[in-house]
Amino acid sequence: MAVSYIKLWKLLLDKGMKKTDLIDNAGISSNVLARLGKNNFVAMESLEKICKSLECNIGDIVEFYFDNNGGGENGL
Repeated sequence: MAVSYIKLWKLLLDKGMKKTDLIDNAGISSNVLARLGKNNFVAMESLEKICKSLECNIGDIVEFYFDNNGGGENGL
Protein backbone atom coordinates (compact mmCIF):
# COMPACT_ATOMS: atom_id res chain seq x y z
CA MET A 1 0.00 0.00 0.00
CA ALA A 2 1.20 3.47 -0.80
CA VAL A 3 0.11 6.91 0.27
CA SER A 4 -0.32 10.24 -1.49
CA TYR A 5 -0.69 13.67 0.08
CA ILE A 6 -1.57 15.49 -3.15
CA LYS A 7 -4.94 16.40 -1.60
CA LEU A 8 -3.11 18.15 1.24
CA TRP A 9 -1.09 20.32 -1.14
CA LYS A 10 -4.23 21.22 -3.10
CA LEU A 11 -6.03 22.12 0.13
CA LEU A 12 -3.15 24.36 1.19
CA LEU A 13 -3.35 26.16 -2.16
CA ASP A 14 -7.12 26.57 -1.83
CA LYS A 15 -6.64 28.10 1.62
CA GLY A 16 -3.79 30.33 0.44
CA MET A 17 -1.36 28.73 2.87
CA LYS A 18 2.33 27.96 2.54
CA LYS A 19 4.02 24.85 3.86
CA THR A 20 5.69 26.94 6.55
CA ASP A 21 2.23 28.12 7.65
CA LEU A 22 1.25 24.48 8.07
CA ILE A 23 4.28 23.82 10.27
CA ASP A 24 3.38 26.77 12.51
CA ASN A 25 -0.39 26.23 12.63
CA ALA A 26 -0.37 22.45 13.03
CA GLY A 27 2.66 22.26 15.29
CA ILE A 28 4.43 19.69 13.15
CA SER A 29 8.16 19.48 12.51
CA SER A 30 9.98 20.17 9.28
CA ASN A 31 10.88 16.46 9.27
CA VAL A 32 7.19 15.55 9.11
CA LEU A 33 6.71 18.02 6.28
CA ALA A 34 9.63 16.45 4.41
CA ARG A 35 8.09 12.98 4.82
CA LEU A 36 4.78 14.31 3.52
CA GLY A 37 6.57 15.82 0.54
CA LYS A 38 8.06 12.41 -0.29
CA ASN A 39 4.69 10.63 0.14
CA ASN A 40 6.07 8.63 3.07
CA PHE A 41 3.91 7.40 5.90
CA VAL A 42 3.71 9.72 8.91
CA ALA A 43 2.32 9.21 12.39
CA MET A 44 -1.42 9.43 12.84
CA GLU A 45 -0.78 12.05 15.53
CA SER A 46 0.78 14.33 12.90
CA LEU A 47 -2.12 13.80 10.52
CA GLU A 48 -4.53 14.60 13.35
CA LYS A 49 -2.72 17.88 14.06
CA ILE A 50 -2.89 18.80 10.38
CA CYS A 51 -6.60 17.99 10.17
CA LYS A 52 -7.34 20.06 13.27
CA SER A 53 -5.42 23.05 11.97
CA LEU A 54 -7.07 22.87 8.53
CA GLU A 55 -10.50 21.95 9.95
CA CYS A 56 -10.80 18.94 7.68
CA ASN A 57 -11.02 15.14 7.78
CA ILE A 58 -8.18 12.76 7.02
CA GLY A 59 -9.76 11.84 3.68
CA ASP A 60 -9.37 15.47 2.66
CA ILE A 61 -5.57 15.32 2.92
CA VAL A 62 -4.45 11.74 2.32
CA GLU A 63 -5.19 9.01 -0.18
CA PHE A 64 -4.18 5.36 0.12
CA TYR A 65 -3.74 3.12 -2.88
CA PHE A 66 -2.35 -0.30 -3.63
CA ASP A 67 0.99 -0.41 -5.38
CA ASN A 68 1.95 -2.85 -8.12
CA ASN A 69 3.40 -5.54 -5.87
CA GLY A 70 -0.03 -6.39 -4.48
CA GLY A 71 0.26 -5.08 -0.99
CA GLY A 72 2.48 -3.77 1.69
CA GLU A 73 3.14 -4.56 5.28
CA ASN A 74 0.83 -7.20 6.72
CA GLY A 75 -0.63 -7.87 3.30
CA LEU A 76 -2.47 -4.55 3.11
